[in-house]
Amino acid sequence: MTKTRVAVDVGGTFTDVCIMDEETGQIRIEKTPSTPDDPMRAILTGVSDAKVSLSDVTMFSHGTTVATNALITRKLPRAAMVCTEGFRDVVEIRRSNKEDLWDTYKDVAKPYIPRRDRLTVKERVDAAGKIIQELDEDEARRVAEILKKRDIKAVAVCFINSYVNSTNEVRMRAILREVMPDVHISISSEIMPEIFEHERFSTTMVNAVVSPVVVDYVSRLSDKLTDGGYNRDLLLLHSGGGVMTPASVKDFAARLAGSGIAAGAIASRFIGNLCGYENSIGFDMGGTSTDVSLTYRGESTVTKDWYIEYGYPIRFPSIEVLTIGAGGGSLAWKDEGGSLRNGPQSAGAYPGPACYSNGNEVATNSDANVVLGRLGHSLAGGDITLDPALAEKAVRETVAEPFGMELHEAAEAIIDVANANMANAVRLLSISRGHDPRDFALIAFGGAGALHGAAVAKELSIPVVIVPPNPGVTSAMGCLLVDIQHDFSDSFMADAATTTPEDLEAAFSRIEKEAVARLRHEGVAPEDTVLQRSVEMMYQGQWRSLSVSAPSPITSTKDLVQGFHNEHEREYNFRREDAPVSIFRVGVKATGIVQKAKLPSFEVVKHAPEPSGTRAVWFKGEKCEAAIYDRAKMKAGAEFTGPAIVEQIDSTVVVPPKATAKVDQYMNILIRVKD
Repeated sequence: MTKTRVAVDVGGTFTDVCIMDEETGQIRIEKTPSTPDDPMRAILTGVSDAKVSLSDVTMFSHGTTVATNALITRKLPRAAMVCTEGFRDVVEIRRSNKEDLWDTYKDVAKPYIPRRDRLTVKERVDAAGKIIQELDEDEARRVAEILKKRDIKAVAVCFINSYVNSTNEVRMRAILREVMPDVHISISSEIMPEIFEHERFSTTMVNAVVSPVVVDYVSRLSDKLTDGGYNRDLLLLHSGGGVMTPASVKDFAARLAGSGIAAGAIASRFIGNLCGYENSIGFDMGGTSTDVSLTYRGESTVTKDWYIEYGYPIRFPSIEVLTIGAGGGSLAWKDEGGSLRNGPQSAGAYPGPACYSNGNEVATNSDANVVLGRLGHSLAGGDITLDPALAEKAVRETVAEPFGMELHEAAEAIIDVANANMANAVRLLSISRGHDPRDFALIAFGGAGALHGAAVAKELSIPVVIVPPNPGVTSAMGCLLVDIQHDFSDSFMADAATTTPEDLEAAFSRIEKEAVARLRHEGVAPEDTVLQRSVEMMYQGQWRSLSVSAPSPITSTKDLVQGFHNEHEREYNFRREDAPVSIFRVGVKATGIVQKAKLPSFEVVKHAPEPSGTRAVWFKGEKCEAAIYDRAKMKAGAEFTGPAIVEQIDSTVVVPPKATAKVDQYMNILIRVKD
């Protein structure tokens, strides 16, 4: 009986199912149109179409956009917040900043929980953790009864300074459960036990409002899989780059808010390391958006400064991914100043680009690529037929005629604008973080990534582009490459000069005990448990911190401070050896090792592949004949030069003129871009 692993990634246009044979490592794929109203329908359809027997599946891993979409659309159940008296408006006051400082008319979005549902109780804990006022239990019960009458589905409990003493929050939760036993309750001292009230309150609020939505979705999907014969835990990818089981989702639902975009970053990191590039940039271009991620020295960059809507941070650690509205379905348009723009508006899965023949008449990137000959006349293995006449009509009417351009000039203009937008996104995640793109490889994937990857790399002087074997389902494959992972942290505000290793060891001991208990709850064996320590520090007087790795056991705080100086110089290009350093936070990443997918390796034999034909393709206003290759017939070691087109079931690879390409032992195509 063949044992298989299944990974599913839900995108804005397609839902990708990746099926791997455990014995051979062979991967096959299935793509089905996404169903935004209920993503589970597309998942089950994809699994059914792939003829997967769920009783033979040993791991089912899933990157979901359910939490993200719920927050974006605000289709959320009614939730409430219980705060310390006098602090109900912390999440509305925020940091008193704006996303666009100079736009007077653009307001920050309203909180996910309106003021009428943010109630207060008398209680108080000081900054040292001393209880100044016990929780007024009579008032707490009165608040619970009010929330019950309002049919509240979730509650966030956020008390001042509860991160140093959670007694009052824990008691408030107990009272709420007595009165409202079926309501989802999140308390800030468990969700994010750290200083900075707005960030802690906001993260807890987000966790509360998405809990009913996410838990319902996960429960229904788990039940459907179980009914089909699957007898293991459903693994859900979270923002930090690991997976969590349904048991943890109930308590930390907001961790899934970045689930969908993390899978591609994980796969990109794996592919870059596999090809010998510890520094790589993930370039995931799909039908609606492009996600850019960065791997430095073999590790994904992680941030705590992220959000779905500006003003409401989610402080769970997340792989840093920058998303822009640039995809195959992004629409070309003329702005009020008469300039050509591209996206973020998209034709979506339906009606899709004009060439899909579903009624859209506005040119998209896909239409421009069809006009330029870079895309053939079908997608998804022939399931979608592209009409070149409709593509030409859309490009002509949307861009060529309004701007007085020739047809192919207009198509290239559309692509150039899209490439410029995506190159700028790469700059923001690399150059603005102190990284030189020339020291990186570009991992191009997604349904459209391989079409645009070489052009973006050339714009940024990135020397090599790596296209994985199945670019369109690479994000889904990322779900096969992850471990169970949780992140724990605790405030530790002290002067580094006076802090002893024993002080830090005591702090780490507390959170490592909690971390191990969480992994045991999820069935992770002791031999599969890995704990990684980190310490966040800052120069005294600063409030932004930088994280450095910490050994176990810690023998010297001087080594930690030196590591901070080094990281500060890399990030900001300066260091202050004579400045005092403060320790801000200690953290532990707890990992439960899961057996990884292993990609098959092939014998490399240098040879030139045989093209299946040629096609007229336009580059920089010049028409040329590009060799067409069938990737399914390519062998490891194949070498060829551009212009060339490599076609396969889920994507098309463009190798521009003067570029060279070769296929490595793992069937990745490495394109070296030349001027």
